[in-house]
Amino acid sequence: MPYIRSKRRQPLDPAVEAVPAGMRVAGAFSWRLIVVVGALAVVVALVILLQDIVVPFLIGLIVCALLAPFSRFLQRHRWPKWLAVLSCFLAVVIVIGVLALVVTAQIRYDLPMLEHRLDHNVQSLQSLLATEPFGITASQVTKWLSDGTKFLQSHASSIASGAAEAGSGLVHVLEGLFIVVFTTIFVLVDGPRIWSWVVRLFPRRARGRIDVAGQAGWKTLTSFIRVQLVVAVTDALGIVIGALALQVPLAIPIGVIVFFGAFVPVVGAIVAGVVAVVIALVFNGWVPALIMLGIVIAVQQLESHVLHPFLTGSAVRVHPLGVVLGVTAGTTIAGVVGAFFAVPFIATANAMIHAAASADPEAVERGAEEREVDVDHGGVDADHGGVQS
Repeated sequence: MPYIRSKRRQPLDPAVEAVPAGMRVAGAFSWRLIVVVGALAVVVALVILLQDIVVPFLIGLIVCALLAPFSRFLQRHRWPKWLAVLSCFLAVVIVIGVLALVVTAQIRYDLPMLEHRLDHNVQSLQSLLATEPFGITASQVTKWLSDGTKFLQSHASSIASGAAEAGSGLVHVLEGLFIVVFTTIFVLVDGPRIWSWVVRLFPRRARGRIDVAGQAGWKTLTSFIRVQLVVAVTDALGIVIGALALQVPLAIPIGVIVFFGAFVPVVGAIVAGVVAVVIALVFNGWVPALIMLGIVIAVQQLESHVLHPFLTGSAVRVHPLGVVLGVTAGTTIAGVVGAFFAVPFIATANAMIHAAASADPEAVERGAEEREVDVDHGGVDADHGGVQS
């Protein structure tokens, strides 16, 4: 005889009945929210504890997201996978090497002029400080320098310990670089199998949605990195052209600072612009500095109102308020590193949540099973799936 579920409402405990329905719902939401916040706090604590591993790993994923389209392009044109990956790394090394050579060459070329201008500016500043209302004479400056020298001599031990810490920090940087390189290599070479293994860590019923969320997140991350690369190159070219037109020294190094600063939304652009204006002020005067400020503002307006709306499109749906709050929160939690990862994390998480919530359960399940079979037999196409090579 089949079991027929009774439609009669089960009697509740009188104490529960005495609590209003709205309060019961609020309580249910509250304890679940506390559990979620606690789990997130544990994850953040683990990330901070293992930051020497987690940060290089995340940087490796971002580098891979930048190189993956180039690697797929070469593989579609019948390049072997190992040769495509090696070509990507050689391209990165060549670009970094060329930038380093150009920056070094300009610094060496501008160094005599910089020394002359700096000496002239120091003398002008001393003359200004010696007048009213400052009244700072050369003897007072000499006394302050002498006091500073004595302070450094008395704190030599702490300075030495700081230098030792800097040396250990260099070791951590080298270790991180090693992790970045190997993460990028393995994700480019064997990304589908790695992602399939990650998906299999979850219960079978959840694997389909996890797989769809991973595909959407990876697509959003690659789109975001490409957009940021175009924006960074455009910002750097605009600032460099303006600096060269104003004959501001160190134009190429300023452009490099602007390029890397553009990868930190909002904060990076402001800091890079301040550097350009300060250099123009110190070595060229007030008028060129004001013109340089206008160029920086024009470039930022071009980025905000033209580049991002047209290039980002529907791939990266993050409201400007979310960008500002995310960068602020990331800076508060992890400093510059948090500011760098804040917007990519928000954009990727947003895409993954939307994809998992709107996915068709049956289609998702079939796709996950087919993908597992393809990965097991080594037949995953480079243009499909989650983390791709």
